[in-house]
Amino acid sequence: MAFAELLERVGSLGRLQLLQAVALAVPIMWLTTQNVLENFSAAVPAHRCWVPLLDNSTARAGAPGAPGPGALLAAAIPPGPGHGPHPCRRFRRPQWQLLAPNATAAHWSEAATEPCVDGWVYDRSTFSSTIVAEWDLVCDSQALKPMAQSIFLAGVLVGAAVAGQASDRFGRRRVLSWSYLQMAVWVMEWTSTRARVLAMTFNSLGYSFGMVLMAAVAYGVRDWARLQLAVSLPFFLCFVYSWWLAESARWLLITGRLEQGLRELQRVAAINGRRAAGDALTMEVVLSAMQEELRAGRAPAGLGSLCGAGLGLRTAVSMLSWFAFGFTFFGLALDLQALGSDVFLLQVLLGAVDMAAKLGTLLLLGRLGRRPTQAASLALAGLCILANALVPRGMRPLRSALALLGLGWLGVAFTCVSVYTGELFPTVLRMTAVGLGQMAARGGAILGPLVRLLGVYHPSLPLLVYGAVPVLSGLTALLLPETQNLPLPDTIQDVQSQSVKKATQGARGPSVLKSTQL
Repeated sequence: MAFAELLERVGSLGRLQLLQAVALAVPIMWLTTQNVLENFSAAVPAHRCWVPLLDNSTARAGAPGAPGPGALLAAAIPPGPGHGPHPCRRFRRPQWQLLAPNATAAHWSEAATEPCVDGWVYDRSTFSSTIVAEWDLVCDSQALKPMAQSIFLAGVLVGAAVAGQASDRFGRRRVLSWSYLQMAVWVMEWTSTRARVLAMTFNSLGYSFGMVLMAAVAYGVRDWARLQLAVSLPFFLCFVYSWWLAESARWLLITGRLEQGLRELQRVAAINGRRAAGDALTMEVVLSAMQEELRAGRAPAGLGSLCGAGLGLRTAVSMLSWFAFGFTFFGLALDLQALGSDVFLLQVLLGAVDMAAKLGTLLLLGRLGRRPTQAASLALAGLCILANALVPRGMRPLRSALALLGLGWLGVAFTCVSVYTGELFPTVLRMTAVGLGQMAARGGAILGPLVRLLGVYHPSLPLLVYGAVPVLSGLTALLLPETQNLPLPDTIQDVQSQSVKKATQGARGPSVLKSTQL
């Protein structure tokens, strides 16, 4: 694990690390806007059936007695579940008798109505255009909205599957320039052990700022197509400057690209103001410092290695933690309209809560360690969501508060699993492991929106599922080893050595205690 010593020579927390952290936080913000975009581009506006009596000027002029718009609405549209106009049914014929002084439509007959065969009329006071209004994704077609969300996230899953292995084979910077999917672990590989959590937390704050940024952009751009363009154009700028970023010298050295790794170390030393230390680095120094790691790194490492001795349990449990985050977070965060009417305010509050949660992660990871933080954050998120299933739907402020609190704990879980996964796996497999984790998260994210369809059977059923998954995954996180203050492992042998060392220390504990008692 001598790379840590080389990194200290060239600067493990200098100008380059700061510039890279900022350079990577910017695309993370815009990436987050893509993930939560459908809270606005796919917002469901208030709607009712199109009927000639209300929406055809010729038919409206021929109505007897020329009643006002409110009376025409009562005669044409039955009342809906929320005491407003029904969003999916209309009367087959105008019910003029309902205009009588003492008439009521409270007990209208289903036989007297029909579906919206001529389309819908949408309220455009908040959004001038959404994909829901564009393609009528309401009523019998309302299931197409979560399906659209799942299809988008399925594309991200494919990217995570490909980018993880490609990064371990072709390099971090080259793949990052095309995808930006694995940037967090890249920051970790250029940061010392003592600053690792700080760097990763700062990196994950980009997601929090991205949520607030999404609300601000959507507030100014109310058309879904222009909004999509507005949050996509910044990636061209990110692509341009990504070629300046430094490749991971740790990966270059472990994979045998020694000259490239040496050049990157010298470049980092120059940027961090340690040119003399960089000039003192030679190929002989690198070979001497990393002799053991280079010899071990020649062994082939692929997907099968993640299921081998010492890594199988880590792979399964970490993937479950990633899955629980993606499943619950995207299931709830892509349906903010269910929490209240002001989706802009809710998006800002979600970003603020997520920001506070991730800053609190610094304290939790330092005081409690990785394993307790991972287990507790997932379990508490699930408990908040399960509690929400018991709160009456009329108590919207309490339901919103519990939902935001649960999403906040998921923010802690995300930061923790990002740090934890990078520390659990060696350099030769780190990006592959993170790629699998992101695949699991995206797989969960694909299923998350679809779970909302269970609400047709019982309104609380989606919340019960969303809450149970993180609770169970939090309990399994207790099976992982603690990695706090340990150097990043470079090879599979390093992981096995850590496990053997920990088991040996655990075995010595009781014997020492026994000798003391004697």
